Amino acid sequence: MRAKQTRRVDDALAALADPTRRQMIDLLRERPRRAGELAAAFDVSAPAVSRHLRVLRTRGLIEEEPAPQDARLRVYRLRQKPFQDLQAWLDEVEGFWTEQLDSFRALADARGRSRRPGGDR
Repeated sequence: MRAKQTRRVDDALAALADPTRRQMIDLLRERPRRAGELAAAFDVSAPAVSRHLRVLRTRGLIEEEPAPQDARLRVYRLRQKPFQDLQAWLDEVEGFWTEQLDSFRALADARGRSRRPGGDR
């Protein structure tokens, strides 16, 4: 994995470590939302929501833009690239474990055959 991609995965995992931020990501998966909509969905203060959004934004998971009807409002949406990098890393980890389990299965099968009566010894 390239250094830049590794850094994006690290940033994504750090941001997603908080359950409130994961819930915000779940809401943003449905559609882009204004900060006020996100704040209304949580039992936390507006400054706390702002801090969570800042973490998600600085870690590159979301982006903000002015609302079309009112430039004072901000609309937040997910960015695709960090989630693609995270998925690529997860696929690599899964591949590692698949290889390990296949090797274990082959070893267990070989040992099972050698211990049966008439098996290879």
